[in-house]
Amino acid sequence: MAFPDGDGAAFSLPVLSAELIADVMDGPKQTTSLYGRRTPLASPDAQLSALEGVALDIGPTSTGSFHRDLVASGWTEGLLPAPLEVFQINIGKLCNMTCRHCHVDSGPDRVEENMDLGAVDACLRAIDHIQAHERGGSLHTVDLTGGAPELNPHFEYLVDECVARGLHVIDRCNLTILTVRRYKHLPEWFAERGVEVACSLPHYRQLGTDAQRGDGTYDKSIRAIRALNEAGYGQGDPDKILTLVTNPVGSFLAGAQDSLEDEWKAALDRNHGIQFDRLFALNNMPMSRYLEWLVEKGQLDVYMERLLGAFNPATIDGLMCRNTVSVGWDGKIYDCDFNQQLEMDAAVPFAHVGEFDLGAWQARAVKTARHCYGCTAGAGSSCGGATA
Repeated sequence: MAFPDGDGAAFSLPVLSAELIADVMDGPKQTTSLYGRRTPLASPDAQLSALEGVALDIGPTSTGSFHRDLVASGWTEGLLPAPLEVFQINIGKLCNMTCRHCHVDSGPDRVEENMDLGAVDACLRAIDHIQAHERGGSLHTVDLTGGAPELNPHFEYLVDECVARGLHVIDRCNLTILTVRRYKHLPEWFAERGVEVACSLPHYRQLGTDAQRGDGTYDKSIRAIRALNEAGYGQGDPDKILTLVTNPVGSFLAGAQDSLEDEWKAALDRNHGIQFDRLFALNNMPMSRYLEWLVEKGQLDVYMERLLGAFNPATIDGLMCRNTVSVGWDGKIYDCDFNQQLEMDAAVPFAHVGEFDLGAWQARAVKTARHCYGCTAGAGSSCGGATA
């Protein structure tokens, strides 16, 4: 399979070694991918239909239509962009884990959806275009996510190229990948480049973490955090930021981020002697494998009611879809990583990152649907944590 880049050339899928595939298959697994099971909810259209099919009791702050709620909150022209600050790249769906809450439906079987060098270079050209544009001075961060982004064979090249451009790089890390022999060098390698490491950890206790992400996840995660601490992370150094990211276990909304951070820091230091810099508390998004879990448990209606009941207009201004461009593994362009997984193309006159135009991007309105309530409930929820 090949995809055109901005110069009319083609880029094709990278070839993954047998050794790499063996490393991937050795990770913790709580479930299997929707894609691998060919379940109906593997279809983005089926996921959107499931959300639209929920009969919701209209609350005091929400109508059940996200667009109408935007208009009622003063966004009469829709959700308009802010200056572009973050260039987020989902570098592939390949992962050594299959977590129960994963909105990407990533896993060891997603070997085809892995960005190749042509698409990586197209991303770098788009970044250069943005930086050269008179309105591109706001871009300061490249956010690398997956799957496990480290599994992409061009990951280190991409990081080095972004650092060379003076950009702050975030690696969205599942922690367990850092315990695999091939990737044990990464804590020191990240530290040398000032890469921020944002790590998923559902809970500071083993039971909650392993329940969501698979047996053995917690012990491997603690070992990985310890290795990051030894490389200088989690000690207050602004060039070695260690962020932990937690999602609730079950059909609950994220707790208060600031108070949770204090609790987590005390517990992890007391129980394991490890440290981190900050905590992001995110709501689970009602899509993909988490949506499947909600349906299986009969909790979809309950969870959607909770999201609508907690709709908070004060969160809208800080939503990541306003200041971020999201690029898929195949180079396609989206408003955010959630719209990407639902294949909701951005409203722009180009489809691929190789054709990226900042002016057209800033002139669009963000596409929204019912899943957007996940980002606007309570204190808000985005890749950068709470928004209000």
